[in-house]
Amino acid sequence: MRIKKLQLKDFKRFNDLTIDLENHSKKIIALVGPNGSGKSSVFDGFEQFSTNEREKRARMGYQKNISYLKKSIFQLIGISPENDDYDSSNHVLVESDQTVYTSTSFYIRSAHRFTPRIEIKQIRALSKIEEDEKRPKYLIDIDSRLEENYERLIGGFFSEVYDKDITGKQWSEKNIQNLNKSLNGILDISIVSLGNPTHEEGSLYFTKGTSSKFPYENLSAGEKEVVDLILDLYIKRDFYSNTLICIDEPELHLSTSIQRKLLVEIEKIIPDTCQLWVATHSIGFLRALQEDLKDKTAVIDFLGNNFDEIVVLKPIPGTRKDWIRIFETALEDLTGLLAPKKIIYCEGKKEPGDVVIEDGLDAIIYNSIFNKKYPDTLFISSGGGSEPRQYSEVAIKILQKSFLETEILILKDRGGKEKNLADTERDEQLATNHNKRILVRREIENYIFDPEILLKYNPDLDISIIYPEEFDYKNEYLKPKYQVIKTNLKFSGNNKEMMTELAKFITEDTEIYKEMKSIIFTETT
Repeated sequence: MRIKKLQLKDFKRFNDLTIDLENHSKKIIALVGPNGSGKSSVFDGFEQFSTNEREKRARMGYQKNISYLKKSIFQLIGISPENDDYDSSNHVLVESDQTVYTSTSFYIRSAHRFTPRIEIKQIRALSKIEEDEKRPKYLIDIDSRLEENYERLIGGFFSEVYDKDITGKQWSEKNIQNLNKSLNGILDISIVSLGNPTHEEGSLYFTKGTSSKFPYENLSAGEKEVVDLILDLYIKRDFYSNTLICIDEPELHLSTSIQRKLLVEIEKIIPDTCQLWVATHSIGFLRALQEDLKDKTAVIDFLGNNFDEIVVLKPIPGTRKDWIRIFETALEDLTGLLAPKKIIYCEGKKEPGDVVIEDGLDAIIYNSIFNKKYPDTLFISSGGGSEPRQYSEVAIKILQKSFLETEILILKDRGGKEKNLADTERDEQLATNHNKRILVRREIENYIFDPEILLKYNPDLDISIIYPEEFDYKNEYLKPKYQVIKTNLKFSGNNKEMMTELAKFITEDTEIYKEMKSIIFTETT
């Protein structure tokens, strides 16, 4: 299941919110924002939509908590919640790749959950798993499904082993070992026993350190949080196989490193036919989204929106600037202490602009082209000629003492107005300095003004007017071509604006992008 669009009108804190995923059919949708920004209200929207669909199937009424759901109740004087005819089906609209919704189309976990101990004293009949009787009705309710999941785990053992061809050992290898594989990816604990309710041991037992039968109730709050989530998703995975799964702030009680590992393991358990929506503002989860799961994730930024107005939210592009803003949610003013993993000094104006931002054209262009694919890389202009080498050598000595994981590189043009480096000279320089990168073409203009990019900007362009036959546009000095290119592109801005605009057309599917990427990034591996 994949959501395309969600619209909430006069619902919780929203006057009119649309989350438009366009063509972003990612497995993970992350709602990122500070406390009180509306993330949980989105999940309440899905829960209410699911409730409305259940009503349609059951043809029965459902008592809605109007004062909880309807925003305008608190804005309009004289309206009584008891007498208000609030039809939530007109206030919560969902578009997805499904036309029919079933009892397993939505699965919601609230942030309010804590089961201090498991105390099952008898084996009893349970309702169908998809009926989900302990499901929280709203995101403010307690999620207390852990004990029931424990019972279902034991029930699964009986139903799958008794009078079947599978042995208890085989069942354990299939289930407990898989559960432990997920747990071990996060914590140093393993399930060692399912207990025995008939012997007053109706709980899970673990190995932890030197302890061989460590009871669930003695685990820390964070460990219980992990066991709760992993067990719940594992038990439900076969039943909720085409489902929108919402987990509100799953990082409670967890350290940063465990948060990151938890999200990675959650993604592994959830089938690829499902979509996971997660609300978070934790550093560990953000790191997992940015690095471990970046190709599977679309991020919705809730920061700084006025939800008293009409708001349309779409996934962020994922540039370094986007991630700095996102991390500000978790780190506030500590964001400035985050160093990029790679700093690349390139040619161009070394002084910053009036507001202390990058003002060098080359760095602006490189950052524009590669920020989405390499958000942890920062291009910095540091002058022309020998200056990039001089500045970067100083930076290498200073920064690598402070930020041990930051790589400092020098990116040089192959030539300038006067001449190009010969192939042999370029090879020699690269061989003697592993921090150095040298363009294959003369300079950045020879990439920006490549026919592939010019024609992508204007498919009707006559390239022969700009580059006569046998003109070497890869190696010739192209600055004299600015005016003829601008005229034929019918571009009205200045040269810097034209270069910046053309850079937007150097996308991952172009040969120019692949060539530049190979020079700057591939050679570093």
